[in-house]
Amino acid sequence: MRPKIVLALSAFVFLHPASADTRLSDYVRPMVGTQGEGNTFPGPSAPFGMVQLSPDTDPITWATASGYEYTDPSIMGFSMTHLSGTGIPELGDFLFVPQTGEPKLDPGPKDKPDEGYRSRFSHDQETASAGYYQVKLLDSGVNAEMTAGLRSGMLRFTFPEGQSSILTDLHHFLTGDHFKMIWSHLRVEDGSTITGMHLVDGWAKERQIFFAAKFSRPFDSYKVYSDGKEVKYDSYKTYRFRSSREVFGNNLRFLAEYDTKADEVIQVKIGISPVSVENAMANLDGEIPEWDFDGLMEKTKSAWDAELAKLQLTEGSQEQKETFYTALYHCFMAPTLYQDANGEYRGLDREVHQAEGFTNHTVFSLWDTFRATHPLFCLIQPKRNVDMINSMLAHYDQSADHMLPIWSLQSGETWCMIGYHSVPVIVDAMVKGLEGFDKEHAYEAVMATATHPEYDGIAAYEKLGYVPFDLENESVSKTLEYAYDDYCVARMAELFGKEDDQARFEKRAASYKNLYDPETGLMRGKDSTGKWREDFNPHEYVQMGDFTEGTSWQYTWHVQQDVEGLAELMGGKEAFVAKLDQLFTFHDDETTDMEDVQGRIGEYWHGNEPAHHVLYMYAVAGQPWKGQEKIRHILKTQYGNRPDALTGNDDCGQMSAWYLFSSLGFYPMCPASDSYVFGSPSIEHAVMDLGNGRKLDIKAENQGDANVYIQSVEVNGKPWTDVRLPYAEIKDGGNIVYHMGPAPSQWGAGDRVK
Repeated sequence: MRPKIVLALSAFVFLHPASADTRLSDYVRPMVGTQGEGNTFPGPSAPFGMVQLSPDTDPITWATASGYEYTDPSIMGFSMTHLSGTGIPELGDFLFVPQTGEPKLDPGPKDKPDEGYRSRFSHDQETASAGYYQVKLLDSGVNAEMTAGLRSGMLRFTFPEGQSSILTDLHHFLTGDHFKMIWSHLRVEDGSTITGMHLVDGWAKERQIFFAAKFSRPFDSYKVYSDGKEVKYDSYKTYRFRSSREVFGNNLRFLAEYDTKADEVIQVKIGISPVSVENAMANLDGEIPEWDFDGLMEKTKSAWDAELAKLQLTEGSQEQKETFYTALYHCFMAPTLYQDANGEYRGLDREVHQAEGFTNHTVFSLWDTFRATHPLFCLIQPKRNVDMINSMLAHYDQSADHMLPIWSLQSGETWCMIGYHSVPVIVDAMVKGLEGFDKEHAYEAVMATATHPEYDGIAAYEKLGYVPFDLENESVSKTLEYAYDDYCVARMAELFGKEDDQARFEKRAASYKNLYDPETGLMRGKDSTGKWREDFNPHEYVQMGDFTEGTSWQYTWHVQQDVEGLAELMGGKEAFVAKLDQLFTFHDDETTDMEDVQGRIGEYWHGNEPAHHVLYMYAVAGQPWKGQEKIRHILKTQYGNRPDALTGNDDCGQMSAWYLFSSLGFYPMCPASDSYVFGSPSIEHAVMDLGNGRKLDIKAENQGDANVYIQSVEVNGKPWTDVRLPYAEIKDGGNIVYHMGPAPSQWGAGDRVK
């Protein structure tokens, strides 16, 4: 997640009446998050699939990091790969563009589609559902449909009568200003098949990807272009072109030309691979052997039905079910599959590896997803979560830096964000008893990562007990996030009985205390001599200052591993709660509305991940009702079933995972601990499938918009007064019953912070 922009809210609302035969996938609204802050994409993907086939409206802006922004007026075309909810443009590989009339080779500006191959479109003639996307391109009159499998996808274009074409643009990808296309290769295999690859210097350096595409109708004619010029073979003038059937360069395009009848359908099926053209073709042929668009769509929709059944909302309004299942859908978009059908994948060392005993995944947005997404996977995707951990360990083995992933993308490490948040993912899985990965090897990787002397101030952090601001940007945030990660390392050392390591990292986990300023009652930067930062404004957001995407007021609470210690620094639990109250009531002269489209309530910023555990601190501090009211308010106002319903980047499912846990009434406030913290459920009845026949049944009696306060709780038939829910109570299934009411109760109040 990176800095936000503010967009106006849309009045668009999805209204789809439910019927008796409604499938779970029918509730999914892929348009949610495509307008404003969410940065999701509307096109089809299989659960955790390697292909995300979706329209691109702009290749370069923050608002179109996923390729698509709901308010854009035109569509460039449809590319094979996309990121879900991130804040940096990347992927968008291999753009397919249907055209009519005289073909164009460049997209042109999005507000002037007539100057290029873009086309205007209308949301009235656009459909998106799980496994399917359709749009009518108004300028060309082409109806475009698409569906996707795990490693392949299908396009179905319905053309009007006349001169038509399908352009494949290998130069296109989603990019920042400093990214560039390094090299491409295109080959015409026969009269209806093309293959190729490109190498991109993007967010992930030297990102290499291959494709194979088959067209349902042989080309009437075709052209190959390099740097905008048609390639015509002349061996005396160039060495790059073996023939007009094969071309190399960094700006390549292929044009398939047709004379079409009215309403003629031409389909394209495409496979991709991180390894080779041959693997891309094998992925394609193995997954889509026939020209059966509807069959592939049904297969993918059924796959979504099966995955969505792992967390079912059995009662609720249409809007609530659409919001709930769309959130679950977004959680299951990433991390993505990153290996071919034969088990091969390209590793961090750029070599081809064979996955042995696990399925390789990529797209680890760990600064975000360690908080709730991976803890959710521990419950309802345990096998896949173990595959992801094995993928992280493979990354470590292939890393020249001998580190676990920070923010890995395909065969690259982006080094985006801070902390070493592979660690809580691995330790949380160990604490929850997940099997299937080498724990000794994991311990080695965790220790090597947490002690790496050249990573972002770690050496100074261990020596001084904090990261000094004169040596490192984002020094306070790094200190706080390292301290949490070190708590996780200490828990892992405890599991292994390594007392010296445990003591070392428990000391490091308390490092947050060294940056607590008793004068302001907030976290504050120190230099390497121990002096406080003098020009300290606790409300100031400075990119690459002492804090990461936040202010001192927001980051002061990033101590989920030791709430009691933070409360003691603040003068006890009453003072702690009073200070926490101020987070939500801050107001300055420039702010007339405490809540904006970025998810702000006072200084609390729900649209960004470091805030996600904060509301649950009220419960641990003995006043759970204060958090309950605010949790329900956020569930109601900052989520929904509209395109503009997400108030922050979804960040590979983290915003959505917060919604799911919170709507169920409990949250992993401190991943890698052995418990959750109760909040305020917004559902009436849900069932979580833990696998092997184990189910957790969750009910909220007397539920309603006004009844946001817990009056009592039963866990597995026992009255429950503790605000913490131990994992041991739910790991084998069981039931949770909440009794709700309109006024705060004394449930959960007591001598807290223990």
